[in-house]
Amino acid sequence: MKQLIQQLIDQGYLKTPAIISAFRKIRRRDFMPDYLLNQESENAPLPIGEGQTISQPLTVAFMLELLAPKAGQKILDVGSGSGWTAALLAELAGKNGKVFALERVAELKEFGEKNAAKYDFFNLKFFCRDGTRGLPKSAPFDRILVSAAAAEIPKALKEQLAVGGRMVIPTAAEDIRLIEKIAKNKFKEKIYKGFMFVPLIETKQAR
Repeated sequence: MKQLIQQLIDQGYLKTPAIISAFRKIRRRDFMPDYLLNQESENAPLPIGEGQTISQPLTVAFMLELLAPKAGQKILDVGSGSGWTAALLAELAGKNGKVFALERVAELKEFGEKNAAKYDFFNLKFFCRDGTRGLPKSAPFDRILVSAAAAEIPKALKEQLAVGGRMVIPTAAEDIRLIEKIAKNKFKEKIYKGFMFVPLIETKQAR
């Protein structure tokens, strides 16, 4: 994995010193099923069960650099899966920040929570719930990271993003979008094409 991290630095995907440090400290292998450990350094998404994956390191690096998380921020991690991105964000948010990780599949929420517990973060909480609805009680968020492709950008997440905040979210159009909230109902969007993710699924509410 050290070699892969260096490659991502050399290729310009990892740039920010704090993000590089987090990548080196929060080991991908700690968030993988035992039978996949020999594939830790593969620069590819790998299955973790329930139809979900632990993301490709290049993609995680790219998304974190776009997100530009800072120490002391309140961050929402949607589709936390293995817990790897949540732990990276907790490391970046620091002791004065907070990270809220949402995972709709109960088994994966428990898997991610157990994995992240290896690092004794006091600023990280996991929730089993529909990520498209965010976490209203803890909003607004300085940063929102989504790790599954949305058919359309969830209105709730845009509402829960703080003014001046950033959201990085993949879409079903096979892209990653950086959404910046510049005023209460005003957003700026940049699109980066060529990324595929598992779909972000909204749980239908009973009528």
